[in-house]
Amino acid sequence: MTIQIGNAPCSWGVEFADDPRNPAWQSVLDDCKSAGYKGIELGPVGFLPEDPSQLADALAQRDLTLIGGVVFRAFHDRDKWDDVMDGAVRTCKSLVAHGAKHLVLIDSISPRRAPTAGRPDEAEQMDQAEWADYVSRFETICKMGTQEYGLDVSIHPHAGGFMDFEPEVERLLTDIESDLLKICLDTGHSHYAGFDPVAFMKRHMDRITYVHFKDIDPKVKANVVANRVNFYDACGQGIFCNLGDGETDFPAVRQLLLDSGYEGWCTVEQDCDPEGDTSPVKDAAANRTYLESIGFK
Repeated sequence: MTIQIGNAPCSWGVEFADDPRNPAWQSVLDDCKSAGYKGIELGPVGFLPEDPSQLADALAQRDLTLIGGVVFRAFHDRDKWDDVMDGAVRTCKSLVAHGAKHLVLIDSISPRRAPTAGRPDEAEQMDQAEWADYVSRFETICKMGTQEYGLDVSIHPHAGGFMDFEPEVERLLTDIESDLLKICLDTGHSHYAGFDPVAFMKRHMDRITYVHFKDIDPKVKANVVANRVNFYDACGQGIFCNLGDGETDFPAVRQLLLDSGYEGWCTVEQDCDPEGDTSPVKDAAANRTYLESIGFK
């Protein structure tokens, strides 16, 4: 298997399955195919059909492969555990039904951390007991995903949550064994959090099993960090630009992947406002063209 390039519903502004602003799921699949991709992520569970036969037919009609799925829920909040489990179980079942392998865990945005996105020195930290509970919740989903469903489970650092900045990512990787928890590196969120994704990759390539390709506009980032703009408004302001137009050194990322023998999927994620001025399908096509220009086929 070589490196394959996919896309995700968040590139069409789909962050939550029940958002009335979401485009039709069929149109997202159509756009993904027309932009030149062969695979797509599940998106928030419930956006794409959970009926296996319905989704299988829709994917086959467009020659698309289901790559993986994200559990973007409040791991930081013990009172939201039932919601986390609901998202995790449903996502696991959907992935297994279609032969997808990647279960990606993201701690959703917390009111306690949202104001300090991009500000690691100011960010509130959990106390020891809260951290231990937090880790145990991740570990429970890791064990379920790997042992019950046979999936590759990875952590995805994300702006505005408690799993965002480099020291806490490193701490979680130490606290949960590598056979249970891998890494889904997101190049854009790394820059948002203030650390270099290429340097991070060099240290952790043996644990990276999945990659999200995202670029970030340094001027927009500086403005939203300085003005404490919330994550979704930052997306609306275009913080995540087209690939190759921002901070990420994608040729260096590609070389590291090749040198390490990485095989499998890399997925474009260009979070945007579903009612914004951008054209998701044009951006998706432009991103595919850029990746081809630097050697990703």
